[in-house]
Amino acid sequence: MAESSITKKGQTTLPKSVREFLGLRAGDKVRYFIADDGVRIVPVGSVKRLCGALQYDGSTVTLEEMEQAIADGACEGNDRA
Repeated sequence: MAESSITKKGQTTLPKSVREFLGLRAGDKVRYFIADDGVRIVPVGSVKRLCGALQYDGSTVTLEEMEQAIADGACEGNDRA
């Protein structure tokens, strides 16, 4: 069981085992959620951590091709009504 002390300013240091479990590094942020049974500490996701998370091996498309695909999809949606 991990524990830490609260300073006069209300600050604490998350124990190393908690930081490692949550995957936290220096400068990361956490959110606190108050629940009936206690408080939950959740890491705030950083967009930088998503870099490389999705792999795509297909060919690249132009902006015009993307816009055309969106327009085609919007027209298909109207056909269903």
